[in-house]
Amino acid sequence: MSDTAKLIYDGNEYPLNVITGTEGERAIDIRTLRADTGLVTLDSGYANTGAAESSITFLNGEQGVLRYRGYPIDQLAECSTFVETSYLLIFGKLPNHSELEEFRQMLTYHSMIHEGMRHFFEGFPATGHPMSILSSMVCSLSAYYPDCLDPDAGNLKHIARVLSKVRTIAAFAYKHSIGQPVIYPRNDLDYCGNFLRMMYAVPAEPYEPDPEMVKALNMLLILHGDHEQNCSTSTVRLVGSSNANLYAAISAGILALWGPLHGGANQAVIEMLEGIRDSGGDYKGFMQGVKDKRERLMGFGHRVYKNYDPRAKLLQGMADRLLAHLGLHDPLLDIAKHLEQIALADDYFIERRLYPNVDFYSGIVYRALGIPTNMFTVMFALGRMPGWIAQWREMHLDPGRRIGRPRQIYVGETEREYVPIDKR
Repeated sequence: MSDTAKLIYDGNEYPLNVITGTEGERAIDIRTLRADTGLVTLDSGYANTGAAESSITFLNGEQGVLRYRGYPIDQLAECSTFVETSYLLIFGKLPNHSELEEFRQMLTYHSMIHEGMRHFFEGFPATGHPMSILSSMVCSLSAYYPDCLDPDAGNLKHIARVLSKVRTIAAFAYKHSIGQPVIYPRNDLDYCGNFLRMMYAVPAEPYEPDPEMVKALNMLLILHGDHEQNCSTSTVRLVGSSNANLYAAISAGILALWGPLHGGANQAVIEMLEGIRDSGGDYKGFMQGVKDKRERLMGFGHRVYKNYDPRAKLLQGMADRLLAHLGLHDPLLDIAKHLEQIALADDYFIERRLYPNVDFYSGIVYRALGIPTNMFTVMFALGRMPGWIAQWREMHLDPGRRIGRPRQIYVGETEREYVPIDKR
């Protein structure tokens, strides 16, 4: 295959280099296009634009492949922990015993938030959405650690701080919303066990995290760890490209994730399943309504995946195991499985490549863990944290980094004279 492409414009030929990634992905390099030709490209939604060269995540939507740093997602989800996978994403390799222990200790050491920050929660209404609280509190960390404002400052402590403190902030926000006292982190518990305890423990009685719930939470967070250049990740990179500090970039990512077309999709799935249940459980009629354009099917299809999302398969199995362990029966899981069976056998859905995505089963697992619906997107943010950090770090270590500055095609009015207000 040729390693150059050719653009013919206005009678001139312009050679364009073709870049090939390690997995065979090919891209036309247009970094000198405007300088050479005076042209820019128009690509709404950036669906055909490579914004970065990255070694963090490989995604093949046609084949349903997802790998972190070369490791298949199913192996990491079944065998690893969230802390170990976070290390892998951020630093590019699986840690040895001493490296993992040092990283764990850093996360433990930085798990508490400044006591002054704790009082911030009192200023938020109990009905405030936890994503607004999370983004505000993460951004405020930069005020408590002002050395982060120096773009050349060592960022290892800041990485540990934001990755560790974000779970404490999330749990405190939940406790505030239900009127319970906050529960401080405990140094003898691991990352996920500590989060569950801060969420569900009360001062009046002891609480020990259920190992199966800890395992399920580890898997959920790992599956959300990174997902290439999606909306929130691109936001983190764009904000970070201005030399904004890590906390500001992560806060911006949280806000991008908040959108219902991105991180809020699993909440929409639960609301859809509840609607089917509450209307009598007619899942067949619902799917016919989807085909007739009367209903909207949530949790199926993906901007990138044109095959079965590998994360959805893992979560379906986890939902079955966790519910059985807890002795629970969730009718929403039954409805979800029926919808999936219809979609995988009906030509309407097959032709449109509408397969379950990660959001389809994640909400059911969150429900089994006792996570309220308005906290679903917060959980997504917790899982995505190491990916955002890894992308931010990779960008800052790139010697060719430039501030993000997309172009546009102006379609407004041409030049016109100002008209005084008394003549309009």
